[in-house]
Amino acid sequence: MNRLPPLNAVKAFEVTARVGSFVLAAAELGVTSAAVSQQVRHLEDFLGRQLFVRTGNRLTLTDAGHGVYTQTARALGDLANMTTRMLEGDLHARRLVVSVPYSLAENWLAPKLSGLLDFYPQLSIDIRVEDDPVDLARSDIDLRIAYGDYHYPGLTGTLLVQDQVLPMCAPDFWYRHGNQEFNLVPVQQNLFIHTHWGVNYASHPTWGDWFNEAGSRYRPDPTQGRRSGLSSLSISMARLGLGIALGQKTVAHSDLEAGRLIILSPVALRLGHAYYAFVPVAKAARADIKRLVTMLEGDT
Repeated sequence: MNRLPPLNAVKAFEVTARVGSFVLAAAELGVTSAAVSQQVRHLEDFLGRQLFVRTGNRLTLTDAGHGVYTQTARALGDLANMTTRMLEGDLHARRLVVSVPYSLAENWLAPKLSGLLDFYPQLSIDIRVEDDPVDLARSDIDLRIAYGDYHYPGLTGTLLVQDQVLPMCAPDFWYRHGNQEFNLVPVQQNLFIHTHWGVNYASHPTWGDWFNEAGSRYRPDPTQGRRSGLSSLSISMARLGLGIALGQKTVAHSDLEAGRLIILSPVALRLGHAYYAFVPVAKAARADIKRLVTMLEGDT
């Protein structure tokens, strides 16, 4: 069996030979200069060779020292490169797969993932935008953000947010087409944005529901207005001045905060279901998943 030199002593020698001083080597290694000197002597005793000529505080490599330094520097460099490759490989292999409904992907989830990367900068993230239900096991999903808690009976969901919709539009749009009373009844029917949620959803509120909640019999005709197949798209259309959307407050949060959208009435309608996070039991202990769920939980 091949004999190996004491690795701590090899490291102490390599640093000392590179920086030319026990004091500087000690600073790099985070130990005392006496400890470095002792490790170098230990390596000299092991090899049976003098590696440095010591003249006061000055160190000079001997011929044997030069030969040892060339080999140790290469060997330690190879070890460092191997370690980097392995660690980076592990980090790149650690991938977070998040499945999310279309309406939440861009304006709500993406900013939260940006915050997650502040904690895990090497984390690889795969965002899958899809409707419920999703086969978490077959698709290797780490976290599913779901509308409602009924699609995944074998898992315990974490309540994230119970969203609501309110009438909203760009400030300049209301300045051009609205009124001082913020009364939506006189607004032309073709200026309302109607969201078509899809055939899978029957619990999402409509403009008719909103006017009913506001105590009005007015019903904008969907065939006369703008139509959108996504809640998030309806909000984008409103932000661009294309009309008034019955927009999700959570999805529109950043636009409302920045003043790109304004809410026209305090009358709000809750969505039929809340949003939940579902995590496979085998992945529930992962720190990155737990942190993301915490970041999403209770958001408004």
